[in-house]
Amino acid sequence: MSNPSTDISLYPVIEPYEHGFIGLDSSHQMYWEISGNRDGVPIVFLHGGPGAGSSGLHRRYFDPEFYKIVIFDQRGSGRSKPFAEVKNNSTQHLTDDIEVLRKSLNIDKWFLFGGSWGSALALAYGIKYPDKVLGFILRGVFLCRKIELDWFLNGMKTVFPDHWERFVNFLPENERANLLQSYYERLMDPNPDIHLEAAASWVNYESSCSTLMGKVGGSSSNASGPLSLARIEAHYFINNMFVSDDYFLGQIDRVSHLSGIVVQGRYDMVCPPVTAFQLCSEWPKLDLKLVPDAGHSAMEPPIRSELIKATNAFKKC
Repeated sequence: MSNPSTDISLYPVIEPYEHGFIGLDSSHQMYWEISGNRDGVPIVFLHGGPGAGSSGLHRRYFDPEFYKIVIFDQRGSGRSKPFAEVKNNSTQHLTDDIEVLRKSLNIDKWFLFGGSWGSALALAYGIKYPDKVLGFILRGVFLCRKIELDWFLNGMKTVFPDHWERFVNFLPENERANLLQSYYERLMDPNPDIHLEAAASWVNYESSCSTLMGKVGGSSSNASGPLSLARIEAHYFINNMFVSDDYFLGQIDRVSHLSGIVVQGRYDMVCPPVTAFQLCSEWPKLDLKLVPDAGHSAMEPPIRSELIKATNAFKKC
């Protein structure tokens, strides 16, 4: 468990020394970049959403003198092409994309760093390719279960009834019976006047519920704008994240020999702490850092500090 601590700053701004695109299939091209130490220990950043995209800010969680920092944009996100595309976009696709990236960069093994949806994607990759993983840093644990999806769509009104009411009232009254279906249809509508307004409402709801006291110094999510985040999230939600409810906890034995650090905000309302506790109870080699004065956002100072502590701790492994 963590106690309140002084803020630890991000590492200085750096630029990638190598970047490019990988053709994944007939339509998708994945953007990737490398920064930090060319000969350093590889660590890959898995952004949230799905659909949020990555940014230069994400390089700054890692000591650039120690780590070879790999960042990429998942299908449909950020600089990957085509933007906000949901065709051939599933958990299984993204999991295999990470392996394609590892092979193309001639990396033997790497650490996985992922928060929120990125934590689920890290686990999905580890379950399928455990021999390629050095360890995990996970934030705001998400296990893709229906109960977690329902909490996002309906449960958060317990704590944020005002934000939830705005989220619901964006829709005409005759579309409010099934929030997910109604938002999905609007987000998939080809008319920008329809899908952009729906995306803004979806993202405003999520971001409004992501921080403690509504205060955060900067943002590490949704780097590529609201459309990819909202549309791809709704696409995954309506398909139950493309995994069964027991997919992760049922296969923990595939990764339980590996070490990891979990950074979890006590007042995380997007991915409540109970999920992190359940994961850690099944996986003794995880070290849970429960941050008492934070919510969900990776850029809340207490969460940010614990994440940097975690990347520094892995330097000793």
